[in-house]
Amino acid sequence: MTGSWLDIEHALQVQLPDDVRATRPDRAITTDALPDEIGAAYAASLDPATRARHGRHYTPRHLAEHLWSMTRTALGHRAPARSLRGLVRDPACGAGVLLLPALREHLGAIVRADARVALAGLPNVIEGIDADPAAVWVANAVLAAEALPLLAAVPARRRRPLPALAHVGDGLAAGRQQARAVIMNPPYGRVKLSPNERERFANVLYGHANLYTLFMAAGIDDLDQHGVLSALVPTSFTAGRYFATLRHELSQTAPLRDVAFVAQRDGVFAGVLQETCLAVFTKKKPRKTAIAEINGRVSTVARVRSPRGPLPWLLPRRSDDAHIAAAAAAMPMTLLAAGWRASTGPLVWNRRRADLSATRRKGSVPIVWAADLDGGTLHRDPSRDATRFMTFRDPADRGTFVLEEPAILVQRTTAPEQSRRIVSAKLSAEDLERWGGAVVIENHVNVLRPVADAEQLLSFDALATLLSTQTVDQVMRCLAGSVALSAYELGALPLPSPATITAWSTLNGDDLRAAVLDAYRPETTP
Repeated sequence: MTGSWLDIEHALQVQLPDDVRATRPDRAITTDALPDEIGAAYAASLDPATRARHGRHYTPRHLAEHLWSMTRTALGHRAPARSLRGLVRDPACGAGVLLLPALREHLGAIVRADARVALAGLPNVIEGIDADPAAVWVANAVLAAEALPLLAAVPARRRRPLPALAHVGDGLAAGRQQARAVIMNPPYGRVKLSPNERERFANVLYGHANLYTLFMAAGIDDLDQHGVLSALVPTSFTAGRYFATLRHELSQTAPLRDVAFVAQRDGVFAGVLQETCLAVFTKKKPRKTAIAEINGRVSTVARVRSPRGPLPWLLPRRSDDAHIAAAAAAMPMTLLAAGWRASTGPLVWNRRRADLSATRRKGSVPIVWAADLDGGTLHRDPSRDATRFMTFRDPADRGTFVLEEPAILVQRTTAPEQSRRIVSAKLSAEDLERWGGAVVIENHVNVLRPVADAEQLLSFDALATLLSTQTVDQVMRCLAGSVALSAYELGALPLPSPATITAWSTLNGDDLRAAVLDAYRPETTP
């Protein structure tokens, strides 16, 4: 093509925003730049505070391509390239990166079609929505670039500007045309809702509203009866308490079909350290969920029964955990039901900095930090000696923070690369006496105590041994949705029948470990 058709403002049916027109070109962007790289450059140009405030992050090309690969499989696409048979929408499209693979496949499949008809039909199969006008313009430019060969096939006198495939709008707006596929890397972060919005999303909310929860719920609502929702989201949705209602809604309306865990936490999104996954949900209600890992390449992990319900979903991250996850998923009890409640240590140290000291003061109480549990035995880690004691403002303040009864303590935050997800230690009556009769538990430690007025099916010592086993650690790796092991997830630990649990309390050491291993074998699950 020549002449005015090389001018983007002529060739594209979209007006250039004034703020983009006034921006000096990035010298890193040349005519050889790939469309994906242009989107990355735009995201990088945003002020970091703006990115963080609105949760805007560029999707790396390899993840965008794999998410579309998972989506097309769920849609039943088998041929190398197949034209789209319904609308593919990204309600938070940014620079359009997630729509590029779908558009490329569609254009490759219709290469022999009438070019004018094919171009006119593109808005029927590709739609991007975003609140950022500059991002929408970039999206339209990079998407239109893919259609240039088709435009070149149209005689010059019959050409019309390329259609806009993205537009400025609210990705959460209700009442849109139903889509065959909704694909997204939704914005992140908490948001305050109006009463009407809270009522609309009541079926997926618990406590505060997270933007990506709202986008996933709205995406499900936008699907037609054969629709597929595909999302790049934090792994925390699979287990966190705040996402229990979302999990229940997804189970009822569009169960999980495929999930691919992204092994790399940093470098995936600029400035973000976050465990993420690619998740695909379908209206067809699959019986099985395929699990994979992305770590430079895609590796198959397992196929498990598609998870249902609001409790944390058991999704193995490694193939050698799959059999344990299958057994645990069929178990009837949880740690909470067995008479043990979990809570999070109340001390957020930087809010009480002035009350912490290295030496004991009048009325002060020693603090148990997460580092004091390393190795599975309670001790005083020297790295925490500078802030070992806490003083209180009044008796009520002391009552809020002080623990004066035996408990089992569990580190709340671990790392995926650690050998164990559960790092626990006993706080026995003897330990309490050595520590002065009372302790304060810091916020990175979970506390397990008996449920008041309830029978404990597991004894104190049996529970401590249970948590130290490799078997239960593997179960928790399948269950915990992030590096933070919450009290809610700990309380949801799957356990076998009451009779089996009660029998464990009569065993010790290796005998108990063997019994636990045997209970989590699929063929012997009670």
